[in-house]
Amino acid sequence: MSTAPTAAALEQRLRQTLQPSSLEVIDESFQHNGHAGANGTGFGTHFRVRIRSPLFAGKSRVACHRLVYDALQDFVDAGLHALAIEAEPAPQP
Repeated sequence: MSTAPTAAALEQRLRQTLQPSSLEVIDESFQHNGHAGANGTGFGTHFRVRIRSPLFAGKSRVACHRLVYDALQDFVDAGLHALAIEAEPAPQP
């Protein structure tokens, strides 16, 4: 992956791997200009993910976060510096 991560790319990956019932990916990089890990563009380094997935059922908070990080590892390798995760299991029907 040669370009900075985007919210759309992260969202696509999370939809493919974690089958969320709801998902919101927000690029908050502009709020971190001048901070560690910022790339000076205001994009592609700091993200917030709000996700509900049936794959989180019965898992600890740490295990849910690990699933998200594992799904996005190549984005971390490409410059994603910080990821705030709000993960919950999907409600049961």
